[in-house]
Amino acid sequence: MTSPHIPSGMADFTRWLNGLAARAEQVGGWWAVFAARDPEGLRACLDGAELLPWDVVESLLRDVGEAPDRGRELYEAAAAAHDGAPGGAEALAARRDAMERERRHAEARIEEGRRRLGAQPAPGPEETARLVHDLAWARDDHARATARLADLATRLAHLRGATAPDGTPAERAGSDGPAPAAVRRRPRGARYAWAEADDATGTAVPVGGPDLPVGGGEPPRGARFRGRAGARTAETAAPVPGAASGDGREEAEEAARAAADAVHALRRLRSEGRTGEAHVLLFEALGGPPGRLPALAAELHRAGLGADWGTLLWEAASLPPARLAAVAGALADAGRADDCEQLLRQGLARPVEELAGAVAALVAEAREREAHALLTAFIRVRTPEEAARLAAVDPALLMPRLGAAARALSAADDRALRHALRVSGVLGP
Repeated sequence: MTSPHIPSGMADFTRWLNGLAARAEQVGGWWAVFAARDPEGLRACLDGAELLPWDVVESLLRDVGEAPDRGRELYEAAAAAHDGAPGGAEALAARRDAMERERRHAEARIEEGRRRLGAQPAPGPEETARLVHDLAWARDDHARATARLADLATRLAHLRGATAPDGTPAERAGSDGPAPAAVRRRPRGARYAWAEADDATGTAVPVGGPDLPVGGGEPPRGARFRGRAGARTAETAAPVPGAASGDGREEAEEAARAAADAVHALRRLRSEGRTGEAHVLLFEALGGPPGRLPALAAELHRAGLGADWGTLLWEAASLPPARLAAVAGALADAGRADDCEQLLRQGLARPVEELAGAVAALVAEAREREAHALLTAFIRVRTPEEAARLAAVDPALLMPRLGAAARALSAADDRALRHALRVSGVLGP
């Protein structure tokens, strides 16, 4: 039940959120995780006292298989109502500072986890599995903190742009003329990372000219945006292997342009101290066509930003199974076999049901080599009992492939897997 004094925009979102929560609770998934990690905070959001972060809403929507359009519309109205309350700007600024601390803490956990995984001598299988699990959570915490920073920055910009410096409402401050320059702020957020302020009006103009769309329909997203500043010509850009002519050549040129634009925007954001938006821009490349990622990898390494590519691979390891398989396949096709194997190894922290889905997706795309690499890495770092649980998800698909992976490693791994399969009842006596 929501309180009667809650603003209508907030109340509408809260009613919708309670319906979504009821469905998500039946499905399980992220709902159980959020409820366990912060039950009081979740309850405050369901009661309408606080606004649930959008990344959490997105996770629940994915769990129930619902498109985000309606939820996003209600969320934005709720954010306007929530932030417009007295003290709203100060509360948002304080939350932004706290979220930046959380992001840095998660970043430190990721670096520490990587250091320990790469230590010599290498950790044993059980310790490796624990470290991979911890890294998965650190990556999720980092991604959520980064997304929330961008959201808070956008909300603050909207809130501070709602009034002129003297407190006059923006829509009245200019009478018949344009709104004051202080009001016409440059939009914030990753989808405007390629936009630059026009000196005459103070409004955002996309890099490359006003003919490039900003807003309206599906917004441009990260590296998929086809701006022109900083783009290399087709002759100097790195081509995608296998693209020789016709449509393939055009796709290679487009991938190279998108990669150059993304790196250009990434550098500019960091030079301006907008670290959170830079991270969002980088990670949104994972939402674009998988075939463009090899070009982005090449451009990042060329620009001396190889560490960002490593971070991007960590993030890709948390993609849904089908998407993970598509990215792994694109890397393999482009000749980036090491990146492909690293991605598959890093994806091992997910539940066995999701790993089974990843194997199924790879097999469906005739990528037996990548499926074998994933299962081989799984047997290396997970226990035989976990391998048996994986096999039980789809015995016909997974048992022969797990067996082949175990035999390729050693006779001892093969025996351990067979024993675990028999004990679990997956394999007959």
